[in-house]
Amino acid sequence: MKTPRRWPSNAGSRYAAAREALRERAAPHLGIDPRALGAFRIGLALLLLGDLLVYRLPVVGAFYTDDGVLPRSTLAELYPFLETVSIHAASGLARVQAGLLALGACAAVCLLVGYRTRASTGLSLVLLASLYARNPFVINGGNTILIVLLFLSLFLPLDARWSLGAGRSSDPGYRDDADEGASDGGESGVGQRVCSLGTAVTLLTIASIYAANVVSKYRSDAWMSGVAVPRIFQIEEFVVLFGPFVSDHTAVLAAINWLWIALLSASVLLVAATGWLRTGVALAFVSAHLGMAATMRLGVFPFVMVSVLLLFFPPRVWDAVELLASNLPGPSRLPERAYRSDDGRATETASPVTSRARRGIRVAAAVLLVGVFVALVVWQAAGVGLVDMPASESAGELSEVSWSFFAPNPPDTSSWYVVRATLESGATVDASDGGPVAFDRPPDAADTYPTTLWHQYGHRIRYAGETQYRPLAAYACERTDGSVESVTVFHVEQTVDPNGPVGEPEPQERVSVTC
Repeated sequence: MKTPRRWPSNAGSRYAAAREALRERAAPHLGIDPRALGAFRIGLALLLLGDLLVYRLPVVGAFYTDDGVLPRSTLAELYPFLETVSIHAASGLARVQAGLLALGACAAVCLLVGYRTRASTGLSLVLLASLYARNPFVINGGNTILIVLLFLSLFLPLDARWSLGAGRSSDPGYRDDADEGASDGGESGVGQRVCSLGTAVTLLTIASIYAANVVSKYRSDAWMSGVAVPRIFQIEEFVVLFGPFVSDHTAVLAAINWLWIALLSASVLLVAATGWLRTGVALAFVSAHLGMAATMRLGVFPFVMVSVLLLFFPPRVWDAVELLASNLPGPSRLPERAYRSDDGRATETASPVTSRARRGIRVAAAVLLVGVFVALVVWQAAGVGLVDMPASESAGELSEVSWSFFAPNPPDTSSWYVVRATLESGATVDASDGGPVAFDRPPDAADTYPTTLWHQYGHRIRYAGETQYRPLAAYACERTDGSVESVTVFHVEQTVDPNGPVGEPEPQERVSVTC
């Protein structure tokens, strides 16, 4: 019996045509050049390697073992959920923690070269989230954004360019260059923009971060009076590298205050604009974040933002990059893949069951992605006071993990720590250098913190209770000689204004333990 021929549905054809027309209109605003995705993948991987090997590996014993400042028993007491879900909390041994860091570094290397990109991204996300959960006192807003970007990267073809996986044809989400359309939003560029729900949510998430930041600043008296940045540069524990050279120029810092607010106000152009205007705004943000990195101790935050801003550069910028790269000595261009902009149909015939399963997975992924985006927007709106949250969720928690640095109001105090060691003879000395105990403002407060993570830790626990401080005092005891009878930890604060310190330092005893 002859099988009747099935003609295409007119409704289905109209739906496909409307969807393609919408994609073409949205591509210049919510699409991403495949070369930008490749550059972002490389930047993301380098950030992971730097965070794991440069920031955390040298202090793994201090922050991630039972002999450090946050043993697992204390983590379980303070944050039982984090202790339960963290893989790193399964052991308190330094060698196990170092091994997990090495595993994370291997996943980051795979991401760097584009090998099994989605799998390496997922593994990096799980291990990094576990690491951050093991010690929430040594993360800041930049680390929070890094976790969000790793999650969003699961929905992006990060190996679309400049990757070892560029030649693989098993992924039905890609097609050969010869099959590409010409939908690049009217801009020059050999690479077709990737325009999907994943790219739209990623770009809108970054725009929402800047939008929440500027709203918080509009609601701040310090920022809107122009004194916020000058005051920030008097908080010496944050000021490093070139920071001390500009901290005395109050007028320059006041101008930077207004320029930053103006740039944040223009952040909508990252999505609304196209072409050279969009490029100029993205470059301005890149320059601002590099300026932060050159003057302040903010961990990975400035570099995370620089990496994600690469996604906003249009094709003509990447044309220039490839042209420049082609003129440099070295190997020929890496293989490329182009993102398939249709509905994901594979070239070979798939069974109805397989097609339905793939369709179900795509729908579930889309629902998850939209749900996470909505949750992030609501969380940010609550963080700047636009949405009321239940007291149990909003009391102190939003401010602790917010990525709105120094907003709505920057601190008006500079702070540092003094650890006093009492010897068996009854004499007291500074446990850090063996000299006399002094609570005076140090010549450079940033030098009182050995590393960036120590600074993050000190900043996060400055108003904590004895439960958090006791392991720190015990850790200090372990690093003294046998003549020390006890140690006492003091947190010292001094009020600052845009012109410098005001009044005298005020030491506050946090904990005292017997060694």
